[in-house]
Parts: sequence; structure tokens; C-alpha cells
Amino acid sequence: MRPAYRTTLLASLLALVCAGLLWAAYDWFQGRYLRAFSSHTAVFSGDPLRLPDELAGPGAIRLVHFWDPACPCNVGNQQHLTELVEQYVPQGVEFYAVQKSGSHGQLPGTLSRLKTITVLPGSEQIPASPAVAIWDRSGRLAYFGPYSEGLTCNSSNSFIEPILQALNEGRAVNATHTLAVGCYCPWPAEIK
Repeated sequence: MRPAYRTTLLASLLALVCAGLLWAAYDWFQGRYLRAFSSHTAVFSGDPLRLPDELAGPGAIRLVHFWDPACPCNVGNQQHLTELVEQYVPQGVEFYAVQKSGSHGQLPGTLSRLKTITVLPGSEQIPASPAVAIWDRSGRLAYFGPYSEGLTCNSSNSFIEPILQALNEGRAVNATHTLAVGCYCPWPAEIK
């Protein structure tokens, strides 16, 4: 009778240690990788944005991606941005990236086709990132705002595909002021 008692006790202790290790691993993973979604409301106004002189004026449709390497919200739209690049570069859309001033980091290799703009006039006044600005073929700002609303961004909830499609078809778009709730990080103006 005694060996059965020891076996049960040993199995119970082993199960308790395993449960403790699993709980510790779960707690570590949750603290390191899972972030609570806070619905951040942002008002996007494209009035101050201007393309640099070498890009301004008539030409291709130009999409500018605003991003902050420290913002965890970027991860949610990078796969979607990669899909946009793959779909629209062959159609003649040019893709650019503006990194938050003073930040350090690189876009993933899948976004290596994005050309970097170091200074975009008016970008210091945008409210949050990730954000996107799209200029039409005449060089007029057609859209400024987020990629989508909500926690994640993909082609099913994106604002970008319908705008690029309309511009490709020659239809006019004027959506330069947007109010959205989603995963955004503040992009404060520099203090001078």
C-alpha cells in the first residue's frame, strides 16, 4: 500500500511542478508579446502635407507610408503593406516610407521596395502612425489617414485598396480628413 501512496504523491508533485512551469511560461509570453488593445482615436488632417519638390507635380500615383519603429501597431499592417506593394507596383504605383524623426529601426526585408523620404514637409504635424498618404497622378493629395480601423489591418478592412483602385481608374478621390479608432501610436510634433 505504501508504494502506491508514494507513486500518487510523486505524480501529483510532478503535475504541480509542470503546471507551475506552464503558468510561468504563459505569464512570461503574455508580458513580453501580448499587448492590450487600447482604442486610440486619431484625427488625421492632410492639409500640411506636401511632397518634396523632386516628387511633387504630375506623375505616378504615390503612396507614402508613415511609421515609427517603436510602435507595436506597425506589425499589424506590414503584411498588408507588403501585399499592397506586390499588387500595385506592377500597376505603376510608387511606394515611399517616412520614418518618425529621431527614431531608429528598419522596415522588414519584404518592404525593401519602399523608397525612403527623409524629409516630407508637414509630416511633423501628423497625429499618429502607422498612417498613409496617397497623391494622385496630378500630384494632388487624394487620401491621408490610417490603413484601417480596429486592431489589425488587412485587405478586408482596409481603406487603401478602394482608393488606389479608384485612382487607377481615373476617378477623383478627396479623403484628406479622417477620424478613426484603431491601433495607433502618437507622432508628436517636434518642439523647436
